[in-house]
Amino acid sequence: MIASLFDYAVTIAAVFFLDIHPVTAAVAGTVCGGVINFLLGRYWAFKETSASSTQQARKYFLVWTGNLLLNACGMYLLTIYMDMHYAAAKLTTAVIVAVAYNYPLQKNYVFGEN
Repeated sequence: MIASLFDYAVTIAAVFFLDIHPVTAAVAGTVCGGVINFLLGRYWAFKETSASSTQQARKYFLVWTGNLLLNACGMYLLTIYMDMHYAAAKLTTAVIVAVAYNYPLQKNYVFGEN
């Protein structure tokens, strides 16, 4: 939730204050949220600090790249083709990707037993 708050804050600020296209703003938000999410996952959620942080970061980057692509595609489809408001599109996409993709891969692959 904390990483998502940063993600959304960056996205909304980029659209509202900087007049950046919502899909581009969502990518920027995803990048910021991703860094925070890795740190929170390693030190707090999964408490997996015994493994190499470099190894975890490499795994996280692979998973996060898929996350970024899924979120960008979801935002694009929902905002461009379905004419959904960018905030609703981001929320819809984020929930689906988080439940179906992020959590299982982070729990079992990135921060799971090595």
